[in-house]
Amino acid sequence: MALTSPLQDDSIHQAPLEIVSKLLSENNNLTTQDHESIIVAIAPLLENNHPPPDLCEFFCKHCRERPRSMVVIEVFTPVVQRILKHNMDFGKCPRLRLFTQEYILALNELNAGMEVVKKFIHSMHGPTGQCPHPRVLPNLVAVCLAAIYSCYEEFINSRDNSPSLKEIRNGCQQQCDRKPNLPLRLLHTSPDLVSQEATLTESRLKPVIVTSNEIHVEVERNNTANQKMTANVGNDSEPNLIDCLMVSPTCSTMSIELSAQADRILGCYVEILKMLSDYDDWRPALASLLQPIPFPKEALAHEKFTKELKYVIQRFAEDPRQEVHSCLLSVRAGKDGWFQLYSPGGVACDDDGELFASMVHILMGSCYKTKKFLLSLAENKLGPCMLLALRGNQTMVEILCLMLEYNIIDNNDTQLQIISTLESTDVGKRMYEQLCDRQRELKELQRKGGPTRLTLPSKSTDADLARLLSSGSFGNLENLSLAFTNVTSACAEHLIKLPSLKQLNLWSTQFGDAGLRLLSEHLTMLQVLNLCETPVTDAGLLALSSMKSLCSLNMNSTKLSADTYEDLKAKLPNLKEVDVRYTEAW
Repeated sequence: MALTSPLQDDSIHQAPLEIVSKLLSENNNLTTQDHESIIVAIAPLLENNHPPPDLCEFFCKHCRERPRSMVVIEVFTPVVQRILKHNMDFGKCPRLRLFTQEYILALNELNAGMEVVKKFIHSMHGPTGQCPHPRVLPNLVAVCLAAIYSCYEEFINSRDNSPSLKEIRNGCQQQCDRKPNLPLRLLHTSPDLVSQEATLTESRLKPVIVTSNEIHVEVERNNTANQKMTANVGNDSEPNLIDCLMVSPTCSTMSIELSAQADRILGCYVEILKMLSDYDDWRPALASLLQPIPFPKEALAHEKFTKELKYVIQRFAEDPRQEVHSCLLSVRAGKDGWFQLYSPGGVACDDDGELFASMVHILMGSCYKTKKFLLSLAENKLGPCMLLALRGNQTMVEILCLMLEYNIIDNNDTQLQIISTLESTDVGKRMYEQLCDRQRELKELQRKGGPTRLTLPSKSTDADLARLLSSGSFGNLENLSLAFTNVTSACAEHLIKLPSLKQLNLWSTQFGDAGLRLLSEHLTMLQVLNLCETPVTDAGLLALSSMKSLCSLNMNSTKLSADTYEDLKAKLPNLKEVDVRYTEAW
């Protein structure tokens, strides 16, 4: 009746599904053949309806017990495809997610294994370059995250009975803080004994071991760690996640061993994340979903997991689109991102800095060639940068040259060390000589003299502007018009060298967000700026809030939003003339 009724109502199809669910819960003695017969019988009802929770549990059980059954391929495949295409929130129906998870694991148990899973992922994406179903990727990522979490779940659930990250870092464990009734064994030394051992002349490794039937975590610490522990024993503040997992004397090694089943699940779903990262149209959304690092800290401490996930991060670092590689950075200030995790000294770094250099290269090549980014590198990663430059890495040589050029380094000894590092390789010596030449040209450029107003002919390029500014002194230049030329953001590197510039006209050029960010850091005395009919967006316009001297700003026919306009008005106290016609803020 449900299949032949002309009435269009969800309850007509749901009613028999719910009846079957109830009957299954009341009959636990059915044979495997009975199970398959029932699944085949209700298959037509599942073409346009999600299975109810109890039925999902029944399907999960069948996937676990008979993963090679033809029912899995013939009946469950269209059901899972429909779930991935149309489900809006797995939080409201977690058993749908669990069923999808078990179905994928069942595919992985077939003879072809991951090849079958790969074909399934490809079928969900479709043959074209753009997936027509916007919900597929978020749903697949949700399933992957839940599956990866489940691999570490038992240890996470027993976290109250295992050493906290602070305790692991300090190298001690208080038995009185543990719940003795849970099945977890701790081998520990008391703080008094630790402090006594620190005075011994012989250096010995003392392991702290936490075991469960799913996970084995071992932390080895030496007597240097013990000394640091005794110094910090009174500090009650909980360190942040990445700080706890950084390679340091207090936590010299940390290994996690999963059970065979958990290891298979982890391998399957990390491989799916790698597959998802290979699709160009999915990569921006995938990078955005993974930017907050939505994995448990146990996963981040697991060498196998971070090593396998490195492929995904490498794909982000190789993508030229800013919306992708910008997700390598932290989602907000004060929180570490993938860039920090995979940089030298980070918990996930397993190479000599190759991935770190690749990430820096792509970030520097887009819109992050700014003082702020260079300053963060100088403060946190100067050592790795110098080491890689010493080994001839061209990106790091360029970084060190920019630090010198923008006066990022204040300490004279550090500057001399950077210069010595640059002169130790052929590529470094060449780029440092080019820097010295630019500095001499800069002094000549900024020498007082030359015109106060300058207008470039239409269709002039970045190269034309560079050639003109290298021809003499422009220390007096206050008004520069590049209107209707072909200049781009690349010319910003020359514009920031004009010390007296107060008025800049960029009307109808290809000057974009990256150039605006650079101008906002260097031309803080600029008073008049014309951006009419340029491709700038909110991302670049927001940077203008640091140019407190601006009194006239033309953003006519740009991609300015109303919110950004209100933000600029609040942060630019001297702004008197503003043109926002033909924008959202108009």
